[in-house]
Amino acid sequence: MKAVTVKPNLRNQQRVDVVSDIVIEKLDGCQINCKISNMSRTGVMIFCNQEAAGQLIPRLRAPTPGNWIDVKARFSVPVVATQPVSILAKGHIVHLRRMARDEFQLGIQFADFEGNGFDYIDRYVRKLLADTLKPV
Repeated sequence: MKAVTVKPNLRNQQRVDVVSDIVIEKLDGCQINCKISNMSRTGVMIFCNQEAAGQLIPRLRAPTPGNWIDVKARFSVPVVATQPVSILAKGHIVHLRRMARDEFQLGIQFADFEGNGFDYIDRYVRKLLADTLKPV
């Protein structure tokens, strides 16, 4: 399958709150389980504890532009109501924020997707945004 490359323009992308499992894989094959806190078409914000953050980001120092940390992300989105679709995306950890003593947020910017991953995320985010705009 041909990978789709994402053209980053992060300021134009609306984020939607999502709580879901995500597995982050480092280049050495180490896999860390985390949770998604929000998502856009161009990336995800995850939260994890200090141990997981330390495994992903050496010395817990925020990545600087151009020195991002390459990772793969594996998660599911419910594009079809009866069956979630698995997404595999390559990306970069571009953001680190300590939220509490043992809670960190990490921002991952997508670089490319396997298969139709970008289309599935686009559809999912669009649906969630439309649902938030519906009158109550």
